[in-house]
Amino acid sequence: MSDAALDPSLLVATSLTKSFCLGKNNTLEVLKGIDLTLNRGEIVALLGDSGSGKSTLIQILGTLDHPTSGSVTLDGIDLFKLNPKKQAVIRNQKIGFIYQFHRLLPEFTTLENVMMPLLIGRLDPKAAKEKAANILEQVGLKERMLHRPGQLSGGEQQRVAIARSIVTQPVLLLADEPTGNLDRRTAWSVFELLQKLNQDLGLTCLMVTHNNELAQHLNRQVHMIDGSLASQEDAGL
Repeated sequence: MSDAALDPSLLVATSLTKSFCLGKNNTLEVLKGIDLTLNRGEIVALLGDSGSGKSTLIQILGTLDHPTSGSVTLDGIDLFKLNPKKQAVIRNQKIGFIYQFHRLLPEFTTLENVMMPLLIGRLDPKAAKEKAANILEQVGLKERMLHRPGQLSGGEQQRVAIARSIVTQPVLLLADEPTGNLDRRTAWSVFELLQKLNQDLGLTCLMVTHNNELAQHLNRQVHMIDGSLASQEDAGL
């Protein structure tokens, strides 16, 4: 077994900063020295007001953006020492993304949407179809595989997005307000699905949310204030 597999820490972010130049002698600091560790198999809530830097942090942890300084290590790999091509491979194979809006392709069926990351990773189409079908069954959409997104409810669309995010069997799931666009009942249904997948698949998940009630049911809550981590609370789960 590799040293990375033995390490309880899956993701380690160290001294992350992110600044934007707004003009001569005018710099906006969005992240101010973030230190964050996610352990294997835990599901963590990232809380904070709008503009506190939560989405920027998620983007950097997923290599969709680069920090101004600092490092991110995932499963023993220093992500920002990789070239863009290798980072893209890591995103495809090791990281899943879920957003507030499902971002499904409307012209494709549910099954085809979930197959996309596998096809991008050059998996054989027949094998991709089988894996996508199995994942859709796991998220309760066995009867919706041939429907297009416009034929699904908001909760069903988000379940498809979740299926798409985990079909490659990633080790890390980054969720940016995944229940923010749903009514309370549907939000809880999606949240419970994420908890189940976390338990069944051992997924490590960082979830941005404004919902304190949901956050209290996760392993830990991390609070951001003005680009800094203010506190980290253990829910004792």
